Amino acid sequence: MSIERHEIEKLAMLSRIAISDSTIVEVSQRLGSVLDLVDQLQGVNTEGVQAMSHPMQAIQRLREDEVSELNQREALQKIAPDTEEGLFLVPKVIE
Repeated sequence: MSIERHEIEKLAMLSRIAISDSTIVEVSQRLGSVLDLVDQLQGVNTEGVQAMSHPMQAIQRLREDEVSELNQREALQKIAPDTEEGLFLVPKVIE
């Protein structure tokens, strides 16, 4: 699968990484090979294969859900820069 130059530039901009003009061709080829592999995997017949959550069918031992620390929310929120209705407010980071 071929990936166009403008698509690589858009991906670089969205992921906030710098890709030089000299490496765009290499990045395009590598991403294309990954997408070709995905196409191969999608073409495999999986009819009759039972889905599993873990390849070893392991069972996870879980501990009892017990409170182990005191609720210190009010004390911690007193020193926080900004809170509202019991929640910590943080600056917006997504444009």
